[in-house]
Amino acid sequence: MKKLISTACIALAALSATAAKKAPADSTGFQFKDIKVVPCTPVKDQNKSGTCWSFAGTGLMEHEVLRRTGKTVDLSEMWVVRHCYDDKADKYVRMDGTINFAQGGSTLDVPYVIDLYGIVPEEAYPGLEYGETKHDHYELEPVLSGIVNAVNDRKGKKSTAWKQAFASTLDAYFGQRPATFVVDGVTYTPQEYAKALGLSGDDFIAVTSYTHHPFYTQFPVEVADNWLWAPYWNVPMEEMKAIVDNALENGYSVAWAADVSEPGFKWKDGFAVLPKEKSEKDMEGTELARWVKLSDKERKAEQEKITGPREELTVTQQMRQDMFDSHETTDDHGMIIVGKAVDQNGTPYYKVKNSWDTNQIYDGYLYVSEPFFLAKTIDIYVNKEAVPAEIAAKLK
Repeated sequence: MKKLISTACIALAALSATAAKKAPADSTGFQFKDIKVVPCTPVKDQNKSGTCWSFAGTGLMEHEVLRRTGKTVDLSEMWVVRHCYDDKADKYVRMDGTINFAQGGSTLDVPYVIDLYGIVPEEAYPGLEYGETKHDHYELEPVLSGIVNAVNDRKGKKSTAWKQAFASTLDAYFGQRPATFVVDGVTYTPQEYAKALGLSGDDFIAVTSYTHHPFYTQFPVEVADNWLWAPYWNVPMEEMKAIVDNALENGYSVAWAADVSEPGFKWKDGFAVLPKEKSEKDMEGTELARWVKLSDKERKAEQEKITGPREELTVTQQMRQDMFDSHETTDDHGMIIVGKAVDQNGTPYYKVKNSWDTNQIYDGYLYVSEPFFLAKTIDIYVNKEAVPAEIAAKLK
């Protein structure tokens, strides 16, 4: 394993400590400079579907193939979604509807599908059999929910037909699953293709950081979309960050599940920060006179206005835990961390690849501050080789 933090990352940390003191309350805007970016496949568009988890996990696998072989592949997100709907429905009925059944999922659903069912290229299974050119599951989800809820509403013995009806509905919307397909003149089954690409869930590790479970043990993160009840390793937040830093320094991208409903998450503007709220001490002269006349709603909007780098919260493990316990931090979205950058003050950020198309200031990428990452990360998923040796030893 590589050293915990490279010389380059240490230098970035030093820049961060200095920049925190110099960041102006309001500058003319953000100016980002990429410092390290790992090889990536193109940004995709989940459009009107709650399948970010599949785009993040599948994108991570594409990056893994690219990292190891230099070959760009385009894998089918809807292949993963289709299989998860089947297995999620079965579990939902077995649990009498007491677990979550929705579009959402976990990044860990992707290796689950790859290990059990294999993987296929996008062209073999685009999952668009319902008259649209982009993904739109607004109709699909209530149709599928109607089937499983009707089954659960029936007390006692269930019919023998519902699974076939459910699968037929998925076929109608996504298309029938191919038994074989051809890539570069070679015929594969989905399992053979996964093996040919060298993809296996055994090569990856899921990590989180919360104090309601002991550190260096595993537990299923208690969010509704973790329908698999998949386990995550629990480490202190500084070590979770060290895993990401080490991964990026050594050419690995990191799948990232996070809360994006925060006022400081500005997708169109391409950044996510966790600023301290402005107070009356921040307002001077006529600005203070204006401040005291604002309504509560207007004050909140003023506090949340972000026009450039400004002082951010210092995040502690307890603060992170309190936000999760109170549901201030919510499990909203899956993306991929692909690099590091600095703003005009030298403050470090993570560069993140999203799945909301490219019609945005940074063509589908955004820059996430370290405080935002520390506070609002639900979990990460990364190749085991990217975990620093001293942390891996604690996880045995």
